[in-house]
Amino acid sequence: MAYEYLKSLHIIFVVTWFSGLFYLVRLFIYHTEANDKPSPEKEILINQFTIMEKRLWYGITWPSAILVFIFGGMLVKDYLPLTDHPWLMVKLGFVFFLYLYHLSLGKILRNIQKGLYKFSSTQLRVYNEVATIFLISIVFLVVCKSILDMGKGIIGLIIFTFVLMSAIRIYKKIRSN
Repeated sequence: MAYEYLKSLHIIFVVTWFSGLFYLVRLFIYHTEANDKPSPEKEILINQFTIMEKRLWYGITWPSAILVFIFGGMLVKDYLPLTDHPWLMVKLGFVFFLYLYHLSLGKILRNIQKGLYKFSSTQLRVYNEVATIFLISIVFLVVCKSILDMGKGIIGLIIFTFVLMSAIRIYKKIRSN
């Protein structure tokens, strides 16, 4: 019974973590675009986005990432030795890179908070999709427990990414007009 509770808590915090990751980059996009607004609108928006980003990062995103690690770590012990579960080894690899992505968002946050905008809003829109790639890969691995099925999912993801990038370009052209 404890396994089901741990798994439930793990899933809940995975959802809140991804929510934080997705929304944080969306705030970065709005924050970056606020620089193009006239004063005093620019200053008001930048101050508001600064507050929202800090609260999201420290109040939801980081705590969720920590709790995912704790509850996920407690679940892994039921799958030892890991070599008997290749899908889980691949999943843990994706999770490792997801934490690196998380840390990269922290770096972007610190830069934006200092007024250093190293990415355009379009670049941030594309970067936001990195979390989508991790989400889809990890979910396919966990549900199907098969690297082959994950490969099929990745092929679908590549097609999805192409469609998404095309949609971003179309959206950018529409906004420009």
